Parts: sequence; C-alpha cells; structure tokens
Amino acid sequence: MNAQLTPVEIQELQQLLPNDTPAQQALTTLQQHNGNLETTFDALWQEKVGKTDYSRGKKSLLQLTLNEIRAEICGDDGLQGKIKEYTKNPGSASLLNSIIGSLVAVAAVNGIPMDGAIATIVVLYILKIGINVLCKYTDPASEGDKDNNS
Repeated sequence: MNAQLTPVEIQELQQLLPNDTPAQQALTTLQQHNGNLETTFDALWQEKVGKTDYSRGKKSLLQLTLNEIRAEICGDDGLQGKIKEYTKNPGSASLLNSIIGSLVAVAAVNGIPMDGAIATIVVLYILKIGINVLCKYTDPASEGDKDNNS
C-alpha cells in the first residue's frame, strides 16, 4: 500500500508544527519525495541508520517496521485512542506531537532506532491509511491466507 500526501496536506502540517524541528525535517524530506511516505521513510532511515535494503520479500522497510510495532500500536488503547482522537480533530498540534512522542517510546521499547522525524512519517502514514486499516493490513494472521507455493 503506497500512501502519499498532497502538497497541500504537507503545507498544512508544516503550518501545524512550525517549531518542531524533527517534524519539519520529515516534512521537508516528504516534499523532496513528492509526498511519498514510504520513500521518505526509507530516506530518513538511511540517514539515521545507514541501511535500507533488508531484502525481506516484497515488503517495504516501513511495512517491516510497522509489523514490529503493530501489536503495541494496535493493542495500546492509549496510542490507538490518541490516533482516533486526532482523526476527529486534525488541527491539534499538541495531540499530533503526543502521538509522535508515544511512537518514539514504543519503538525504543522494541529496540527500533526511531527518532522524531522517522516517527513523524510513520504517524502520517498511519493517519493516511487509517488505524483500523493498519491494524488489519499488517495483522500476521491475514498473511497466513497467502499462497505459500514457490
């Protein structure tokens, strides 16, 4: 699933978070990648970690990361609740910052090197596709339905 933000959506977010340096870095990189959240994630990841090719089938690095923290995102009523609340009130900078901060903490607990810029892109991806879609789309149980023939 390739999620993309429009230039208008990016501009609105830049205006919503004007003093948030990591978010501004993420949004600038997002503009450079024409709003493509997955390629932006890869670029920021490579800048932070240095490696983007994990060669795990057809899944993107963003999808692999989401798989690692899906249980915490989808099972955490607090984080999931904040995301749902933000979708009802998308102009709340403090709520958006709270979600990003919570995601950085969840990633750290899981040993994933995620800074504020990378977390911003992950949160924007989740908001773009929807928390319910994320929780079902990355559910390992749904992957068992795929044909395993090589």
